[in-house]
Amino acid sequence: MGPHPAVAAIRLAVRRVLQDVLADINSPSTPSPLSSPSLSSPAVPPALAAPAAPPSPPAARGPETSRGSETSRAAARGVVPAPGGAPLDAAADPRPLILVACSGGADSMALASALAFEAPKLGLRAGGITIDHGLQPGSDARAAEVCERLRALRLDPVESIAVAVGRDGGPEAAARDARYGALDHAAERYGARAVLLGHTRDDQAETVLLGLARGSGTRSLSGMAVVSGEGGRYRRPFLHLDRQTARRACLAQSLPVWDDPHNADPAFTRSRVRHEALPMLEKALGKGVVEALARTAKLSRDDADALDAWAAEAEAVARAARPVPKDRATVPTRPTAPSHPTPRPASAPPGARAAVRPTADAPAGGPSPAPPAVGASPVAGASPASAAGSVGSLTRSRPSAAAEPCDVIDSLDTAALRDLPAAVRRRVLRRVAIAAGSPAGSLFARHIEEVDRLITSWHGQRAINLPGRIEVLRQGGRLVIRQG
Repeated sequence: MGPHPAVAAIRLAVRRVLQDVLADINSPSTPSPLSSPSLSSPAVPPALAAPAAPPSPPAARGPETSRGSETSRAAARGVVPAPGGAPLDAAADPRPLILVACSGGADSMALASALAFEAPKLGLRAGGITIDHGLQPGSDARAAEVCERLRALRLDPVESIAVAVGRDGGPEAAARDARYGALDHAAERYGARAVLLGHTRDDQAETVLLGLARGSGTRSLSGMAVVSGEGGRYRRPFLHLDRQTARRACLAQSLPVWDDPHNADPAFTRSRVRHEALPMLEKALGKGVVEALARTAKLSRDDADALDAWAAEAEAVARAARPVPKDRATVPTRPTAPSHPTPRPASAPPGARAAVRPTADAPAGGPSPAPPAVGASPVAGASPASAAGSVGSLTRSRPSAAAEPCDVIDSLDTAALRDLPAAVRRRVLRRVAIAAGSPAGSLFARHIEEVDRLITSWHGQRAINLPGRIEVLRQGGRLVIRQG
């Protein structure tokens, strides 16, 4: 007699993902695990290095600091390897290692049991990581319990990692950032080929609803990817399985599970979506809402992938069309007064502007245009103070007495972008802004729309200031992106 249907379903899902990982490992372009930089010379700060000899007592959580590389971000989030977290010698067991991220809940315990069953059959090692967020009393003891359960499944290595959760983006986003930072660091330290996550179809439906509530675009509505992270590190085998299947698999195998009280706390947005919004939708629209939302995510992801690929090609064309000459690598941050200013009429009141209109699109690197009426689009009768304001949280550059040199980060040909579909063109602008240093989490649709107007509705606007001290202006038929 075969296993319980739920157990068979989770094992099949994990087996398929592990076969995909093996196919990637055997690909000629994939480096050998023994030659991986993560194993030969891990670039981790001493504070994050795993203990070598006898385990030392757990360290206190470190304070939140600035972000940098993956390892420095792990340090900033207070990642503290627990006792017994020293990496195994890859030379002693050269089989590729797969880790499972396990909270102790039904989804991740079912995933851990399926990994423990399937990995040895495919010549893989299986290990487990649990993250102690420190947000509840006794969280360290619970993390130790999860480690014991993982060891009982014969996973090795097993480690508990404590993290310091910050406040950026709210409690849920901050906990997620801390968790992924710790998992990234653990994967690099152990040289793991993949980290399995227990997200289910229900989690996917909740993610799509949250994206709808934010008014996000297609990429946000596409939910979570089956494969994500640097080099395809994260794998989600259960995105096509519902939450009840995982719970039934745990019951069938007598696996103890822990239900996180935060998952039922209405203070958290995802909890309200899970316990209020989705049941209400199912009651109003009938069964199948979760499946429909998950299917929407899949279709949206296919569309977003196609549009992103198109945008990448369009970006390359726009960048290469007419590059800024090397001897013009900098442009003035602010317009400067011309060498022979136009005399002001005698009758003009003090502070009045000369009746000289700048050219609409001055050549890149050439003389800067004289400042037009202050503000994005001057309106007759508007005072300078009202015209000089902001668009939402957007601000526009004002002229200053002295010009400050400013490095050009990138530039794009406006003619190559003008006739693109808006969905593609705005993707290009967002990609370029993020690459220039504008934080993705602070770069909103209204920012991109205003930058887009420099291409589609050009009438001499001043530069647009974006989050991250990035300026975008139109100059010489090009969109110039520079540090503000």
